[in-house]
Amino acid sequence: MRRRALVVPASSPSAVTLVLDALGSGLVVAVPTDTVYGLVADPGRRSAVAALAAAKGRSASQDLQLLVRSPGEADALAGGLPEPARRLAERFWPGALTIVVDRAPGVALDLGGDGTSIGMRCPDHPFALGLCASFGPLAASSANRHGGPPLAGAAEIAEVLGTGVAVVVDGGICTGRSSTVVDCRPSPPTCLREGSVPFSAVVEALG
Repeated sequence: MRRRALVVPASSPSAVTLVLDALGSGLVVAVPTDTVYGLVADPGRRSAVAALAAAKGRSASQDLQLLVRSPGEADALAGGLPEPARRLAERFWPGALTIVVDRAPGVALDLGGDGTSIGMRCPDHPFALGLCASFGPLAASSANRHGGPPLAGAAEIAEVLGTGVAVVVDGGICTGRSSTVVDCRPSPPTCLREGSVPFSAVVEALG
């Protein structure tokens, strides 16, 4: 029998401590967000990011997004957000929009890809946002096996992902759509994936 992840209610006083300890040990944690459950890990540890990819059953070279606590933190990681990205962050964060921009030189985070860009999102969920504030930016991807649908509940995540996840924070059922991903490097910005936020609303916000 496979070892199952530890499932802890998001409301438990011990939840944050358990998650911070796991992340600090380079382990993978599943947390509820405002869209779907996410798998998160320390982006400063290559082994932690590799463990996240392994939990999903996908290549570690594929891009991960970064969960951040504020537009200000995103601005620092980008070495200054370009004006379209700044406008979108002010309009939609915290929320279900991921913004892709150039990465600032010297930002040594392992997020897959070629290391020159970074896709960031500020989640509109108290646990996920508080975790970013306590731990720092988090490498993230949806909680599922690669190519499969997002797993909607904590028990399902623990059962399907098994030993790949150390702790699952139970925030109830998450059945939202994944975030919309907008690439702010070209002009005008382009939609890489339409999710919770209609791209028409993005275009309107950009004026």
